[in-house]
Order: sequence, then C-alpha cells, then structure tokens
Amino acid sequence: MVVNVGNTGNAGRAAGYAWGVAERYREFSWREARGRSDAHEELSARISQDPEFCDLLSGSLPAGSKQQPDLLLAAVRYLDGPHAEMGPRGAAAYGRWREWTIRHWDEVRAVIMQRATQTNEPARCATLLPLLARLPQPLALLEAGTSAGLCLHPDRYRYRYEAAGEDGPRRRAELGAPESPLVFTCRTGGAADELPERLPRIVWRAGIDLDPLDPVDEPDDLRWLQALVWPGDGERAARLSAAVDAVRPAPRPRMVRGDLIDELPALAAEAPPEATLVIFHSAVLPYLPPARREEFARLVRSLLAGRPGGGHWISNEHHSVLPWITDSAPHSPRPDDALHLTLALDGHPVALTGPHGQSLHSLSGARGTPRR
Repeated sequence: MVVNVGNTGNAGRAAGYAWGVAERYREFSWREARGRSDAHEELSARISQDPEFCDLLSGSLPAGSKQQPDLLLAAVRYLDGPHAEMGPRGAAAYGRWREWTIRHWDEVRAVIMQRATQTNEPARCATLLPLLARLPQPLALLEAGTSAGLCLHPDRYRYRYEAAGEDGPRRRAELGAPESPLVFTCRTGGAADELPERLPRIVWRAGIDLDPLDPVDEPDDLRWLQALVWPGDGERAARLSAAVDAVRPAPRPRMVRGDLIDELPALAAEAPPEATLVIFHSAVLPYLPPARREEFARLVRSLLAGRPGGGHWISNEHHSVLPWITDSAPHSPRPDDALHLTLALDGHPVALTGPHGQSLHSLSGARGTPRR
C-alpha cells in the first residue's frame, strides 16, 4: 500500500514529521500506557514501529493536540473499529486494525478533528468532598474545564472512605445520596474528624469548557466519553455510566463553551451573592501553556478577592503544573507519588490525591476549616 501524505513539503521534512509522530507513540506506550492498559501499550508501540502508518498520521493530521495517540485510539473505538474493546493483540490483529483504520481514514480523521481528549472522572468528587463540606454553606460551584460536568454534582453520589488498619482496609465513614446508583470508595490516611459528615448544599452550578459535553441528552457525547476510557478498565467504564444515571434527574448546570480565562469573569459574576463561590478544577491546567496557567491563577485570585464575601479556589493538579503551590507543601510528594495530584485550597496544599479519586492523604500542617 502507498500512503498519500499530501502537501507536506519535501521528503526530508515529511520524514522528520513522521519520525516525530513515531517518537510520540513510543513515548506514549512506555510512559503512559505501560502498566495501565496492555492493549494501548501494545497498539501504540506497534504504531511507532510502522513508518508507513506514521507517514499517514503526520501527513493528514495537524501537529499538536490532533496527533495525540489516545485521540486516534479513541476515534477508532468510537467508530467500532476492530478489537474496539480490548485492542489488537499480536501482529495479525494489528494488521486487521491497521487495514480497517486506513480504509476508514476519512471517518476516523473527521472524528479526530471534531473531538478532543476529554475525560470526566466523577470519582474525583470523593477527594473534593471533604473540602466542599467544610466551606461555608450554601455553595455556588464553578468548574474550569468541566468536560461533561459530572464533577459538578458531588451531592448526587455516595461515598465510602476507608483508612488502612493493621488487618487491611477498615471503614471510617460512609455518606451520600441514598438513591445514588454509584458508590465511590476512597482510601484515606486522614483522621476521622477530617472526613465529611454531610454533603455540601449546592444552590448553583456552572462550568466552562472548549467543548462541553452532555452525556445525559446527547448519546454521541456519552459514546465519546466511553471511547476515551482505556481498554481493560471496565471499572472506570461502569463508573462513568453509573455517574450519568445518577445526574440524569438533576437540573442541568449552566455550561459555557469557550476559553477558561476569557469566560471566567462573566460566569463567576452570575453566581448568587448569598452563596460561597467555589472555583475548582481537576487535572485541567496541563492543557494550558505555563504562562496561561499563571494568568489563570492570578485571575481566580482577583475574582474571589473582588467578590463581596469572597470565595474559595480548589485546585487538584499534578505537582508539576503549579510548582509554586507544591514548593510550599509541608510534605513534598514522594517518588512513588508520580501520578498523584496535589489538592490545594486557596493556593495552599492540603492533600495528595489519587488521579482517579481513589485515595486522599492529608498533608501535615494543612489549614483547617476556611471561613467566608
């Protein structure tokens, strides 16, 4: 088969672009998929060793985010390509996956150009809840990078917090909406009085995203979110479906399409004055360049400082994203915390959290209950 790489310039430059794509897939296989998804690890490794297929990717997709490996892999799963559930295993299966993808390339490319690698992990609500429950009530929640808005409904789920004991995990606290079809289990090393005793009272919810999704009313949006769940992670796929069912009866949040920084001031101004405004985000800022992250942080501080009665900022990001926050941590993230996020309140680190909300470990010396 001969791949038409289109107008990519001279052969040397095209070869350089293809090499860059191959390297990107090699890094994705080794650093991101390894140990998390056997299917994605093998598939991305095989793509990295396929010069002709890398020519196709480099020649027909714009450089940058549209060449993300997980975007291509999700697009093929979204379109029910071969081995959509578990991924191709072995050379023969990769050959079938490759042949199908090339034959349907126009459709695959259309999905890639239309969509983005948006995930929405509602289980992170388990790590946000202890902070939200301690803030002055009622709350007005504004999420930056909201995706499908599932984290705007922490009061629609149930929670089980477990602390490690000598004989294994032992339950510390359980609370939440009794009718919820979903229970989030979160391991914690915190003291019992640091765990929530009640759900927050939320009177207003809003979110900003470049492409907000509505998995409740738009089946294609739910299908896309499901395609982004990596093969083999059945637990996360089931959690996503159950979260959508849990929020289905609730009124829809106010969702704004646009840039986080551009849209934030006007949306924050809509929050009811009698509520404590909470601007929060989780694993979102890596998608902004460093200068924009700093600009976003300054804007959040300014908006809350200028609001009558103030408000609070909750960030749940990797320690490398806002280093000036984690540099002041009373407990620096350990080497085995490489994937953990740092939960911070108003720029002060309070806990280390699992990337999918599976753990919450308070930092010594963290601040107590904030006041409005």
